[in-house]
Amino acid sequence: MSLLTEADEISNIAFGFMGSKALFAALELEVFSKLAQAPRTSAELAEAVKIHPDRAMTLLTSLAGLGLVSVEDGRFSNSPAAEAFLVKGAKYDFSDYLRLQVGKQMYPLLDQIEGALTGKLDEADTKSYADWFSDPEEARLYSESQHAGSLGPARQLKKALDLSGKKSLLDVGGGTAAFDITLCAANPELTATVLEFPNVAALGREYVEEAGLTDRITYHEGNALEAEWPKGQDIVLMSYLFSGVPGDTHDRLIQQAWGVLNPGGMILIHDFVVKADRSGPPLAALWQLQHTAFTPEARSLDAGWLTETLNQGGFKDVDVRTMIPEMTMLAQGVKP
Repeated sequence: MSLLTEADEISNIAFGFMGSKALFAALELEVFSKLAQAPRTSAELAEAVKIHPDRAMTLLTSLAGLGLVSVEDGRFSNSPAAEAFLVKGAKYDFSDYLRLQVGKQMYPLLDQIEGALTGKLDEADTKSYADWFSDPEEARLYSESQHAGSLGPARQLKKALDLSGKKSLLDVGGGTAAFDITLCAANPELTATVLEFPNVAALGREYVEEAGLTDRITYHEGNALEAEWPKGQDIVLMSYLFSGVPGDTHDRLIQQAWGVLNPGGMILIHDFVVKADRSGPPLAALWQLQHTAFTPEARSLDAGWLTETLNQGGFKDVDVRTMIPEMTMLAQGVKP
């Protein structure tokens, strides 16, 4: 990552929230889905999404400036990325994850980042996932949108790993079972147990039933930091768990995984992880900061620490690699 030298580069950071809100507003109005049907003028889009033509022109112009849409002869079209990832029903659509979880939950939570950093959070501020998920509506909004956001990494994990011979998977903090549904569908001998908060588990069972996998994916309700983990596992997966819990629990989570894994079993840690020298990637670092807003004791994970800790914990063949480019990494190791 090159160091900044110009004032406008600082401005791009300071005003970045404007681009975020332009994207969220466009998703709320289903702008990209409308443009997928056909290129439109601002007046045509205004009619389609039921807003004033001047406001449609202002929004489309901002989206064009961001590179999300193109404009030619007064008609606006989706960029290739918008067409692939932001259109309802597209194969790799994750617009609901951005619109609901990031736009409606994560974005407002950043207002409490200063309080989290200084230890001066207000009484009403969110202080943990357990606190957050105790509210059924917040749990539903987060979990339903996260399901869409987890399907992409789950497909990547399926391609990256050979799970032949593995029969039991424990997904700690596994949400609505997006990883488990994907991995079980691809590996007929695999069964999965998802350890999750009750409000999230209730939603997850709906996704499992919809996938026709109720006989192979079950839920174990509880807080991952307090509940007893089922033993006899061939795989322990912890995706986005480390970034959402206090940093002083990380060593214990790795030890717990060791304790429930069978010999030859595999530990998988997928999360927002920066390079060992802490030079980036910037998106991973910013996601770590964002998690600090509602888990003030969260710790910034780096690839060097993960490698060293897994090795010290007794795991062999430890490897840390990029999962979502510029954002997440996957650490894995094998219990001898």
